[in-house]
Amino acid sequence: MESSNPLENKSLALIAERFRVLGDPLRLHLLHLLGDAEMSVGALVEASGASQANVSKHLQILLKAGLVQRRKEGLLAFYRIVDPSIFQLCDLVCGRLSEQFRADLSAIGQLRHPPGQ
Repeated sequence: MESSNPLENKSLALIAERFRVLGDPLRLHLLHLLGDAEMSVGALVEASGASQANVSKHLQILLKAGLVQRRKEGLLAFYRIVDPSIFQLCDLVCGRLSEQFRADLSAIGQLRHPPGQ
């Protein structure tokens, strides 16, 4: 269903793009690693266990999305979070997943041990 309001369509496209950026486990991991402090690409490679090429590719996506900022020091590149609100979104999603997981476990427990048995 397409809206007739071009501004609304553009807003929805921007929101969808933000969710696409956050839809990759490695990008989420890199954001988590950067949550406490600025880190070099090398340190992110070591901490994430991913290849340097893969980390660099994902950092570029995060940079383009405005979630991180890059600082060069000689040949080294350092990244830091510039949009800390991203962690509020992650906390919200994690909290909801945790609630859902507990409910699922409870339901599984009831299947294994029905009430009254």
